[in-house]
Amino acid sequence: MSFKLLAVAPLAALLLAGCDTINQNNISPDPGFGETTKYNAAVQVIDPDPVYSAQDSHPGDRGDKGAAAVKRYRTDAVKAPEKQATTSGPG
Repeated sequence: MSFKLLAVAPLAALLLAGCDTINQNNISPDPGFGETTKYNAAVQVIDPDPVYSAQDSHPGDRGDKGAAAVKRYRTDAVKAPEKQATTSGPG
């Protein structure tokens, strides 16, 4: 029985070698391969020197703006959104 296993093992290894599709015929992967993952990682990295506008919350804020928004929501006094144009120039 072990002789059969020893005879089949090299054949199995030879057949599995045909499954290597990445470098067959010296074909390299696309140069942009993995760029999406690198981009997503870069987006999630904390900016060491952030720039905040006056409307943004800043580190150390107590949540006054958020509390006021929740109060307006609960009392049905939500601010109407500002109208913004999506096109410019003559129509």
